[in-house]
Amino acid sequence: RSTDKPGYKLSMDSWDGYPASRERVLAGAESAGVDNLVVLTGDVHVHYAFDIKRDFAKPDSRTVGVEFVTTSVASGKDGVEKPDNWDRYMKANPHLKFYNGKRGYVALTLDGEQARADYKTVPYITRPGAPIQTVASYATEAGNPGLHQV
Repeated sequence: RSTDKPGYKLSMDSWDGYPASRERVLAGAESAGVDNLVVLTGDVHVHYAFDIKRDFAKPDSRTVGVEFVTTSVASGKDGVEKPDNWDRYMKANPHLKFYNGKRGYVALTLDGEQARADYKTVPYITRPGAPIQTVASYATEAGNPGLHQV
């Protein structure tokens, strides 16, 4: 998420670009009694793990769910673990719990107790034989919205 402060840009490929749609999704989940929304997203070429805030303009707003975002497997060359603007990016996005820009995928496990995302990456895709590794794992418990590292 970006912020309305000067120097920050909104992404039209994320929730920021569609505030009315975001509000309809969050209000719909709330009215349906969803007590821990789980959103699965991709196609942004990086791994993310987010807490979903009821009001993203207020960092202390209630957490209503989580979003697991997966990177691409082969686009963008080898990727980078962290962008050059890492510190500024993290400061502007306090609900962001994890970021990794290497290539890979997410292995997601869902059961009656939790949703768990194991973030997998490879160190390179520009030549064959890269080993796959789990670089982070995050979960959210049923009825207890928010991410914790496992």
